[in-house]
Amino acid sequence: MKKKVFTAIGLMSGTSMDGVDLSIIKSDGNNEFVSILDNYWEFDLKIREKLISLRKKINLPDDLNKYAEELNDLEREITLFHSKLVDRTIRDYKDEIDLIGFHGQTIFHNPEKKISRQLGDGGLLSQLSKKIVINNFRDKDLQNDGQGAPLTPIFHKLISNIISKKYKIDFPINFLNIGGITNITHIGNSFYACDIGPGNCLIDEWTRKNTKLNYDDGGDFAKAGKINKLILNQAIENFRIDTYKKSLDVNDFDLSFMRGIDFVDGSATITNFTAYLISKGIEHVIKKTDNKGIYLICGGGRKNTKLIEDINNYLNDKELKLKNIDEYGLDGDFIESQTFAYLAIRSFLKLPTSFPETTGCKSPTITGTMNKNF
Repeated sequence: MKKKVFTAIGLMSGTSMDGVDLSIIKSDGNNEFVSILDNYWEFDLKIREKLISLRKKINLPDDLNKYAEELNDLEREITLFHSKLVDRTIRDYKDEIDLIGFHGQTIFHNPEKKISRQLGDGGLLSQLSKKIVINNFRDKDLQNDGQGAPLTPIFHKLISNIISKKYKIDFPINFLNIGGITNITHIGNSFYACDIGPGNCLIDEWTRKNTKLNYDDGGDFAKAGKINKLILNQAIENFRIDTYKKSLDVNDFDLSFMRGIDFVDGSATITNFTAYLISKGIEHVIKKTDNKGIYLICGGGRKNTKLIEDINNYLNDKELKLKNIDEYGLDGDFIESQTFAYLAIRSFLKLPTSFPETTGCKSPTITGTMNKNF
């Protein structure tokens, strides 16, 4: 009997806090997948400023209570913003939407305390959209002793099969996702995933701190600067990722080591430091899985050509192939929003979305909270 194919919207707002990625996909929650639509909307400037300001205040679990009123007000504002995008999309897209996967905006993530707070009211979005909304994808994984991240691997596994078949690429296939945080998914004889270090978070913060821009477009500022070897070596010596068993948050990294350096040299130094940590993460995965294979790069960091160049220089391995996922028929900007549409379908079908090999949870876990408020 043929499995039902669902049409789902996925909504993702990443650690850059610049806006919302929206995707529509069709999938049976297992092997079938078709990308229908991808779109992006920037947050209003006031929302973005509030998000950045509030994230800086939330450093401890107690801060969630301390700033509860401010968090609730901003959560409603963010949910209404998402609702407008959903309404516009449903109006323009004529086929029926079955489900909405709503990631929300991460404001605090602490796996040790089993707390991960995403701003986004699933009940309100369901009421406004008249659709089933599935959100809160991290909590059940955390309660099952997982890290709550990364959640993309099961979707990576799906699209790896499609890419392998269509482009005749042998396994293993690896996904290097460079968002605010960088994570890797390995699919081969084993299935494995982990966060490996910063992605865009330090580079973006440095750019925001010194310019009116939100990010270093294409790595142009880094290309114009010169690496400060003293600061770089101190950063490498003082910051080590001792274990790849823990998920990471942007609050795990800061710019305290960046003192007495001008902007472009700082951009070059931070970009190189980020590349160093990513290269060490790739080396960890190679050692862990005893395989190299192809690395498909997705996320905003793939567009920073200086970052990719620096990663390659650190790896210095001719057998290792870093490839842009866009070369294989998928838009690297929307892998995560497509993921949350897919996770919504799997959650609705009571299929696991996180696994011991990906988040460290004790057993395969069905994550997500279903909201039907209409």
